Amino acid sequence: MNFDELFGNFPALTITGLEQGAIYALVALGYTLVYGVLRLINFAHSEVFMVGTFTALWTWQALGYDQNSAAPALGPLILAVVAGLVVAMAASALTAVTVELVAYRPLRRRNAPPLAFLITAIGASFVLAESFGIGTSRAPFGMPTLIPGKTVFTVFGAAVTNLQLLILAVTLIMMIGLDQFVNRSRLGRGIRAVAQDADTAALMGVNKNRVILLVFVLGGLMAGVGALLWDLRFGFTKFNVGFLLGLKAFSAAVLGGIGNLRGALLGGLLLGVVENYAAGLFGGEWKDFTGFVLLIVLLMFRPTGLLGESLGRARA
Repeated sequence: MNFDELFGNFPALTITGLEQGAIYALVALGYTLVYGVLRLINFAHSEVFMVGTFTALWTWQALGYDQNSAAPALGPLILAVVAGLVVAMAASALTAVTVELVAYRPLRRRNAPPLAFLITAIGASFVLAESFGIGTSRAPFGMPTLIPGKTVFTVFGAAVTNLQLLILAVTLIMMIGLDQFVNRSRLGRGIRAVAQDADTAALMGVNKNRVILLVFVLGGLMAGVGALLWDLRFGFTKFNVGFLLGLKAFSAAVLGGIGNLRGALLGGLLLGVVENYAAGLFGGEWKDFTGFVLLIVLLMFRPTGLLGESLGRARA
């Protein structure tokens, strides 16, 4: 155990952990929304994220940028980022809706058992991943460097870059916006009503299928934002890029309390920070291992997660 590495780089590890955890949190929102309403773990959500990473890349390529392109000026940069964001969000949302309509809705109509949903979710995940694997020859793709990392200020000697600030700011804005939408809007009340008691909500005039479709759209939009931030931060994508990240995002949702929107944010940030501390203390090869150990240990003492409140019980 390298305590000198951990304590010597503690501020830098914390900042990097928050940055990575923010991306986990955005993807975790999709898991927690679907589970909160359907009590279903949508394992295809990791591929919803993957689709967003590719569509953002293709958008940039259509605008003339590749991995060897120099960083553009401010005007073209804003255009490229906004275009990539809009397309990634739209593509991820469309993918999530397609999965719901093609894979899950027919099962609901037939009152299929929970195990059928679980197997179908895993199958949908593999279908999407392998489709992109075949279409892209399973090769990794590099991203254009649209936003070079530049130090904005330092915290206890650790540099905080413009890209890190962008990732954290976008995550907080999306989280606050989604939280307010679910807790304050009329559509949000419908989501919470179906999450609490779908049959009673239907008797009160709430269209269950529309609410479920809305939940998948919202989860897809959040995954699309996470996909764009991933492309900007890590600079590559691949057909299976969503596999490990999806597992971590799901773990983040469980850590915070599956079905709890604010818990997904807390769980994602915590997981990202703990992973980076573990990398500093034990070495980079222990990074992924430590996150799942944290999940197991926490669930032993708090099975409902850190916050533990279900979406159906969320208060306006």
